[in-house]
Amino acid sequence: MVKYLDKIPFEMDSAALIDGCTHFQAFRYIITPMSLPGILSAAVLVFIFCWNEFLFALTFTPDESTRMASVGIALFEGTYEVPWGDIAAASVVVTLPLLIFLMIFQKYIIRGLTSGAVKE
Repeated sequence: MVKYLDKIPFEMDSAALIDGCTHFQAFRYIITPMSLPGILSAAVLVFIFCWNEFLFALTFTPDESTRMASVGIALFEGTYEVPWGDIAAASVVVTLPLLIFLMIFQKYIIRGLTSGAVKE
């Protein structure tokens, strides 16, 4: 995130101040839209990392009402067999919101991840 924010030129802020913007307006209308891809890509990566914290969710949620969906799916049990069909269906249903979220913000994620990768 630091590398991405370092790539925003300081001259953009100065030009906005010269054109009559206040510091807050320059931040709101110039800096924030330019930093939006980096912020969104960092937010998506944090969301995915939190989504994948299975061990902490299994350890620290003893109650069924506070349990995450991935832990609930892992605790499916059958009488004499493993309910693979139920596990697969629940996994697809739980994964769909994440995939929709990623498809909506895909252009911001790619732009944010690739912008700080090359040193100039």
